[in-house]
Parts: sequence; C-alpha cells; structure tokens
Amino acid sequence: MTLYARFAAHVGDALDALVSAGELPADLDRRNVTVEPPRDPSHGDLATNAAMVLAKPAKTNPRQLAEKIAGQLAALPSVTAAEVAGPGFINLRLSDDTWRDELRAVAASGADYGRSAVGDGISVNVEYVSANPTGPMHMGHCRGAVVGDSLANLLAFAGHRVIREYVINDAGSQVDVLARSAHIRYREALGEDVGAIPEGLYPGDYLVPVGQALAAEFGDRYASAPEGDWLILFRTRAVDAMMALIKADLALLGIHHDVFASEAALQAAGKPEEAEAWLRARDLIYDGVLEAPKGETPEDWEPVELPLFRSTRFGDDQDRPIRKSNGSWTYFGADMAYHFQKAQSADQLIDIWGADHAGTVKRIQAAVAALTEGKTRFDIKIVQMVRLLRAGEPVKMSKRAGNFVTLADVVREVGKDVVRFTMLTRRADAQMDFDFAKVVEASKDNPVFYVQYAHARVASLHRRAAEAGISVEGADLSRLDTEDLALVKLAAQFPRVVETAAAAREPHRIAFYLYDLAAEFHAAWNIGNDRPDRRYLIADDHGVTAARLSLAASIGQIIRNGLSIMGVEAVSEMH
Repeated sequence: MTLYARFAAHVGDALDALVSAGELPADLDRRNVTVEPPRDPSHGDLATNAAMVLAKPAKTNPRQLAEKIAGQLAALPSVTAAEVAGPGFINLRLSDDTWRDELRAVAASGADYGRSAVGDGISVNVEYVSANPTGPMHMGHCRGAVVGDSLANLLAFAGHRVIREYVINDAGSQVDVLARSAHIRYREALGEDVGAIPEGLYPGDYLVPVGQALAAEFGDRYASAPEGDWLILFRTRAVDAMMALIKADLALLGIHHDVFASEAALQAAGKPEEAEAWLRARDLIYDGVLEAPKGETPEDWEPVELPLFRSTRFGDDQDRPIRKSNGSWTYFGADMAYHFQKAQSADQLIDIWGADHAGTVKRIQAAVAALTEGKTRFDIKIVQMVRLLRAGEPVKMSKRAGNFVTLADVVREVGKDVVRFTMLTRRADAQMDFDFAKVVEASKDNPVFYVQYAHARVASLHRRAAEAGISVEGADLSRLDTEDLALVKLAAQFPRVVETAAAAREPHRIAFYLYDLAAEFHAAWNIGNDRPDRRYLIADDHGVTAARLSLAASIGQIIRNGLSIMGVEAVSEMH
C-alpha cells in the first residue's frame, strides 16, 4: 500500500473511532473524502477535507469535527503535526522516516511502483484511431492514436482489464470510392495510360502497389468489365491492403489493437436490426417525421416517415433517425449497433474521437445510455487536431490531393518516443502545434528532452559511481536530509497521479507529472554546481553518496514507470 493510500486508511480509521465514540453517525457517505498534497507545500505534507465533507451531513461544525479528526491522526507515529486550517481543512506533517520508508517502497516495488488495483479488474473497451481504411495513417490520426493507446496503458496499470479496439469503417461510400480508385491503378498496372486521377477519387501513390497486386492476381479480367462485376471484390482487396498499411504504421508507434471490428460484418450479422428490436420493445424507437432543417423552405424539403430513436429522453437535442428513406442504415444507426455490440463484452466504454465528430457526442451517449439502461460508464474523449510546422510555416495536408504528411514519415524523422511524448504534452481537447525543430530541441522548454535528460543523468550517476566503486546496496537513508527528502515528497505522489489520471481518463497527467519531477531533480542537481555538499557524488563521503544514489535511482525508476505508461522508452544516454 502506497503512502497516500495508507493515510486515506488512517483517516478512515479516525472516522471509525469517532463513530464508535458516538461523535459521528455511522451511515455517512465518505466517497468524497480525499487525502492529497496541500496546494501550498508550506502548509504541510498531506491534507484531508474529511471534516469539510462530512460536517454538514453529520450536522456538526466543520472546524470542531476537524479538531477531533486531527486529534486522532496526531497520535500516529508517522505524524509530527496535525493542524486545522481555515474552516476545517486538516494539514499533516510527516516524519522524515516516513519519507525514507516510501523511498524503500519505490526500490522494493521497482517497475510496479504506482501500479494500482483501483480498477478492480473492471473491463474497459477503449476504441481509438478507427481511421477510414482509405490510405496510410497521416498526422491527423496520430494524436488520437497516442492518446488512446496511452490511456489503455494507464487503465491497465491502474488495474483494469483493457480491450483495445479499432472499428473498420468498411460499409460506407468512402470504400466504394477506394475501390474505384484501386481499379484505375489496376488498369494502369496493366499498361493503360490512365492520365490524371479523376476528381473525387484518391490519387495517392500508395494505391499503385494495390493496383499491381490486383493485376497480378486477376490479369485483365476486370479491365473493361462493368463496375458491378468488380466493385465488391476490389473493395475487399483494397480495404485489406489499406488495413495492412495502417497496422504497419501503428506498429511504428508501438500500437497494437486486440480487436478489429468490421462495420460491414456488423451489418451482415444483423446487429443493427438486433439493436432496433431491443429499443422498439422498450418504446425507444417510433416511426415519425423529422422537422424541416432550419433555414430551408418547404419546397426544399419533403417530409418522410422514418424510424426515430427517442434520443431526447437521454439529453439529446432531438430524436434521431436510425434508417434513411431507402431503408439503409444511417451512420448513427450503424454506430448505435456497434456500441451495443461493444457493451455486451465490456463493463465500460471509451471512445477517442477527432474534433470533427464533436457534434455527434450527445446522440451516441444517449444511445449507449438507452442500450445499457444507464449501467455502463461511457466516456468520449475529443482530440483536437495537430498543426504541423516546418520553419514556422504550416505543413498542409490533403488525403484526396495525395500530398499529406504520413505518420510513418514523421516517426522516421524524429522517432517514436518523441512523437508519443509530444502528443501528451497538452490536454487532448486543446489545440497543439507540432514543430519539427522544437520537438527535438535540447532545452528545458522541450518536455521530451527534459524528462529523458533527467533519466539519462540518473543512469550517468550510477555509471560514474560504479567506476568509483561506490555501491547503493545497504545505503543508510538516514543520511538524506530535509532538502533531499523534498524530492521524495514529489516522487511519492506518482501512485496518486496514476489513480487520478485513470479516473479522469487523462493520460496527459502522467506527462505533466514527469515534467515536474524532472524539473525538481534538475533543480536539486544544479544546486550542487554551487554547493559541493549538495552533489550526488561526494568523493570523500561514500555514505551520503550511496544515500543520494538510492534517491536518484528511485527518481529514475518512477520516470521509467511513467514513460512506460506513455509508451515511451527511457534513455540512458543523450546524443
């Protein structure tokens, strides 16, 4: 049990004691009671809001309740002071030995330090990327891919059972366009001069090998054949080829999915009909006529009776059609069935969507709430686009024009770890610039470099110590003083950061924390430039050196653990 978990238990024990003494009701809801670092470190090491949260339902004064709780906590051997602040917050100061014990816990746990059981084995389906299978991955897909994969890592580290899923949108008009584009490249491979690729088709050279493969397989059988003879066949072959490209691109980022769900297979299996029947049986689908779209006159619009989902019952702005007038499924109808399928094999669902899908959030949230009867937690994370810059100038991307910047090109230029870390240096819903020069810059302003440099410094320390014959085995941690232990206090927050980041579904919190930890380590290191007694390696004091090497080793371990969640490898040397 980590430090914050232990003190949460201590607060619980203090409350239990007050209940036993008849000073608190037994049925109080304690879920909002927290133990966390105080906003101002000068106020103490830990703070709890227990009195503030429980005073009102207990019908007592918060400050008086705080005094009672503080009295219980002050009796703990690890607490040197329990102080009531303001209207009823409780600040705790812990003994130096408590922090030394936490340092030992980091060393003992190693790669598992910060790992949590808070997920309790709950299964979570994280669906991310799901780019249309019409070409290789470009940088427009990259951020959602990294956010989704890092979130999956984070949830697994926090004790969830994670299912990583990619839905293949192979049932829409875009894959017919892909098939027609592949047919042109097929004819080209047979020797025909096809000229410029017609407007509306995909002109990218990535379809040239697809055309060549089709020519090798079928010869000229379909060169002049009517579209009906080859469309489905070419669509299947082209989608398979594009998915092979996409999987290879994702592998460059270290991303691998557990499930690839086909929209076409979903529809062929009758899942939309199954979802519709389920909802009709509960009077959540009815046949009705939508209102005319705003801004259009009656001459522009003809009312048609359609099957409508009662989306407004679940917070949406209007009821939504699940079928078109020709009987085919709307995008929403198919998507609703897909989520119905996912919910049948997972306790919770998370979708990672691009900003262009933000307008459909309410309707799919309404559908999931209806289809799971409100029992399934469902989060949608909107990821804003990334603006690529070279020499300060935006890099334009257009898949249809065939001149987009591929994910593979970027990874090969700056490296997987740089790409992954950079994508987590801002909240997913905030705009981001990816400047090719800045992401590889060796400066404090580049979080990728700054965190990796901290780890490399730790590795360098241990190499130099080994050369000097200094071992950390059996280090006397009592040689660590107050200044040293200040760094331990930040390091000890890592398990709590993991749990809060997992609860919020926000993997960027790991990146933010690692930057703060690296900054504190660098600051402590730099003090040694002016004060020899603050250095990590002190030639004539192997005792202090061994203790500080143990401290540095723990910082390095936490950085590795955090980077692992982000899918980034820690480096031991900077080049």
